[in-house]
Amino acid sequence: MPARPTPRSWPRALLREARSLPTLLLLALIAVVGVPLVILLTPENHVEVFGQDVGVGARVPPLTLSGPAQIAQLGNAEFDLTTVQVWGPIRPRLSIGPLKRPADNGPVLGPHTVDGAGDAVRDLGEGFTTWYLWGAAGIVLVALLGSGLMATARLLLALRRTRTRRYRPVHWDDLAGPIGRMTVVAVTASVLLWAGAGVAALHGTLTGLGRVTSLTDLVGAATVTPSPVGPAVTGVAGAVVGDSRAARIGGPPLRQDDGTVTSEDRACGRSTDSTAAELARLRGEDVLNLACAGAGVATGLRGPQPREGVTVDPQVGRLKQVRNLQWVVVAVGPNDLAWSDFLLYCYGLASCDDRLSDGEFESRLAGFARDVGALFTDLDALPGRPRVVVTLSYDPFPARFDPTCADMRGPAGTPGLDQAKLDLLAERNRRLNDVLADGAARFGFSTAAPALAPLCDPDRDRMPPDVMGLATPDPFHPTAVGSLRIAASAATALAGPRPTGTP
Repeated sequence: MPARPTPRSWPRALLREARSLPTLLLLALIAVVGVPLVILLTPENHVEVFGQDVGVGARVPPLTLSGPAQIAQLGNAEFDLTTVQVWGPIRPRLSIGPLKRPADNGPVLGPHTVDGAGDAVRDLGEGFTTWYLWGAAGIVLVALLGSGLMATARLLLALRRTRTRRYRPVHWDDLAGPIGRMTVVAVTASVLLWAGAGVAALHGTLTGLGRVTSLTDLVGAATVTPSPVGPAVTGVAGAVVGDSRAARIGGPPLRQDDGTVTSEDRACGRSTDSTAAELARLRGEDVLNLACAGAGVATGLRGPQPREGVTVDPQVGRLKQVRNLQWVVVAVGPNDLAWSDFLLYCYGLASCDDRLSDGEFESRLAGFARDVGALFTDLDALPGRPRVVVTLSYDPFPARFDPTCADMRGPAGTPGLDQAKLDLLAERNRRLNDVLADGAARFGFSTAAPALAPLCDPDRDRMPPDVMGLATPDPFHPTAVGSLRIAASAATALAGPRPTGTP
């Protein structure tokens, strides 16, 4: 039986154990797997900064020696915070929802220095320190668990060796000392690794945040709301803003006999059975239709939109000119993601589930989440605080593939759709709606989820189709029946109670 290490020989025994293969493997496992696992599992610590709720944590580090911190907005979009560069694996991650509108309309939303910037930096630093200490407890736990697993492996290996004549029977005392020293080395090294990474992270974080003087500096971009534009509008209870689904492109054009139809109405494809027209009939109120085919958040709702030779003013700017506005229905999304590109891709190729397509979708979705936050901030700040209903995007395709349906086969000479493609498109539509629903919930807006009968299922309730098929000039857009269903879902949301927590 080997002699037990004396107190004076313990340092040399620990040093020998630190150089042993099992301990080196354990330390490598903790560094490569344990640290990212602790970062992933340690919950965010929430602090209030510039009047906003900010979750402070760390991002799972990529395989680089240094990198930027990260901001996640609306829970979906992630952007690098380039003002904060950190060496080591612990790189801060800030989660921030849509910007809240302070009672004074918020000087913190501007690019200039504001009072309390130093307090904000201190609060972020304290929030990160709290998260870091919870992570320290986690890394110790990981070291102990890893030591237990490695101790089990060493014991099993020793027992296996005893089956040969070259090794004498194993005794627990033979392994207790090395396992104990291995555990001490693992815990000590893990704490030192976490401490070193924490010092580097705190230094990089505080240095980077020292240049933050406003919320604009923190998120890296200013949110400039559209200015009021156009003549003042009175006598309407509500308004509809959005894209071709709300305008109901392909429907009966507005009548020309009363002289009120404008070149903008014609360019935007606004029809007599648009969402606004149907809501006016359902609610018995005058409704302003600002929806325009091809509109997206940045070009159409928050910025001017060129359309068939006409420059359409920002829809949000037009909303600001409406007096005593009671409610707004908004429909956006597919144009911001260039949804038609993905449809053409899936119809035209044998497979559309590839890294190129997925990467492009992720990039567009991140930009859309950022733009939605700005749009909802604009709507939340409208004069009189009208009620807002966000219409979610319907899925035009059925859940199950039908090979007999012409709309599934696609144009001649193309592979068309299959079950895998339907599942992919449904998942991407769901993620689009997640951005809208999450933003609406954070701002206290209502949502409407129209239940349109998909393609290849036109007579669900003995009604005409809800969605136009491939053979029509405007495929995948709502029919007259579909437009009525969209309006009905919005009317139901307007008639219901406001979401809990609405200011």
